[in-house]
Amino acid sequence: MTAAAEIANDDLDLHVDEELKKCLDPQAPQSFFLFAGAGSGKTRSLIAALDHLRSTMGGSLRMRGQKVAVITYTKAARDEIIRRTQFDSVIVVSTIHSFAWTLIEGFNHDIREWLRVALNDDILDLQVKEAKGRAGTKASSERLADIASKQRRLARLDTTKKFVYSPDSDNRGWDSLNHAEVLKLAGDFVQTKPTLRQILRDGYPYILVDESQDTNRHILEALFTFQAAHKSEVVVGLFGDMMQRIYGDGQPGLGENLPADWATPTKRLNFRCPRRVIELINKVREATDKQAQIPCSVAQEGHVRMFVFPSEGTDKAAAEEAICAHMAGLTTDGGWLDEDAVKVLILEHRMAALRMGFDDLLAALYPIAQFRTALLDGTLPLVNFFSNLILPLWDAKDDKFGIARIVREASPLASASALKNADDQFKQLAKAQAGVDALVGLLDGNPAVTFSEVVQNVAETGLFEIPDLFKVVLAGADIEVADNDGEEERTDRDKGVAAFLAVPFGQVRAYAKYVGGKARFDTHQGVKGLEFPRVMVIMDDREARGFLFKYDKLFGGGAEDNQTASTRRLFYVTCSRAERSLALVAYAERPEYVRNQLLMNGWFKPEEIFLGLP
Repeated sequence: MTAAAEIANDDLDLHVDEELKKCLDPQAPQSFFLFAGAGSGKTRSLIAALDHLRSTMGGSLRMRGQKVAVITYTKAARDEIIRRTQFDSVIVVSTIHSFAWTLIEGFNHDIREWLRVALNDDILDLQVKEAKGRAGTKASSERLADIASKQRRLARLDTTKKFVYSPDSDNRGWDSLNHAEVLKLAGDFVQTKPTLRQILRDGYPYILVDESQDTNRHILEALFTFQAAHKSEVVVGLFGDMMQRIYGDGQPGLGENLPADWATPTKRLNFRCPRRVIELINKVREATDKQAQIPCSVAQEGHVRMFVFPSEGTDKAAAEEAICAHMAGLTTDGGWLDEDAVKVLILEHRMAALRMGFDDLLAALYPIAQFRTALLDGTLPLVNFFSNLILPLWDAKDDKFGIARIVREASPLASASALKNADDQFKQLAKAQAGVDALVGLLDGNPAVTFSEVVQNVAETGLFEIPDLFKVVLAGADIEVADNDGEEERTDRDKGVAAFLAVPFGQVRAYAKYVGGKARFDTHQGVKGLEFPRVMVIMDDREARGFLFKYDKLFGGGAEDNQTASTRRLFYVTCSRAERSLALVAYAERPEYVRNQLLMNGWFKPEEIFLGLP
């Protein structure tokens, strides 16, 4: 390619933003799916579309009391879009949970009846399983406790006048909805209630969805239904790249079989990565959708190196340190010698958990599909009960004002109603203080204390409300089971929660550090949309124990299955974070085999792969 052609290429995607403006024309609205690969400027195009709406439609939208809805995946992305659109009130940016709640908030009667049906269905299903199962087993005790919990909630429905929800809390109150329920309710209501669709149409004629490949499928299905009912009046715009799909609750095959009247603009340039990295990630996705990116004219050549070590007998810390030193010399970039300047990405959360010390916690809950997404993004109430409540309370044990704040906000013993109804408020507060003292006494100097012991301690003092799932599992805790009799009847969920409760409480601190983005190690979830000058990607199936990803299957060139496809996407996302140079580190049982496979599939040149250190 000539220099002139390369410079011209920098304008290759200019037509995309013009296409989006055309789609947003109120006289001829057209919904669209924008394909935007890694580093293509997806957010820039989203902001350009919003700026166009603000300048051309802002006045008329305000006059009609309408707004532009933007759905993002994270609060950080939400805040960035708000800032870049200059805090314009006509642009309403929210996370998926917040958006879902705005759709259903206030529909208390409909929510009540939806829950009544859902709870009755759940109870009936549990009763059928109980009738077929054996009495006196752990599984039976857990089912009965689960039935009782759902029956209590069912009985309270008629006295619940108003349902509440917060996208940023664990929603433990008896009148609260949980995160999963809000998404299902919103999706179901939009699809089945024409009146709600009309309200949505009148309020939000433009709905733009960032990271649509990971947006909850219930919401996406609802948006497709909404658009089909009002296609001449609204625009639904999806921004994304299925190759960067991370979470499992998104819409499979999004972008395929779109309605014929949808536009499908595509961005081809990559403004982030050096040429060698773009060449690699193009090869990685070659077996999927055939989308190939083009470097911009000022892109550096960049460096990619692959290091393969034996799984056993390798001092991994020393090897990774030596690789950084090698990359510093290769790239003449001293930043590789600064631990804080190198982003270390790993292909499996299990690896981070093992290295940081919360392996048992993750192993218990990660296999449970209904828990997985919330566990990885730090919103799973079962864990947050400890990370957001118990741990901060323990850490504040010497700060009486900090303790008072936590107890006042979260303890039923110190709630406004408890104090109002108490004969002696000082005695009531003394109960709360006794609960705090009991909990701190349990945790202090006792590193082996388990989550179960913490729950039992809190339950005995009444300091905090215990999540219902813990009550279900603890109900079967005292049942003796001989030869695992009845164990097969227990649900995977209850087995996972029971395993989690047996884990030492201390592991929650490392978990909280990890999901909070404060650890040295990160995964593709933690760096979604981010970029770094120097990236090291570490692959180790033995450490990861192959839950959902297996890099050796990907490198081996075998048949593509779900596990291989997941690993391919993960590998693509991590490699595409690199702005200058990329070091890939694999610990394999057969290093030579891995090297030969990588050369055979054409991802690397011979001089780019090392068996051990150079």
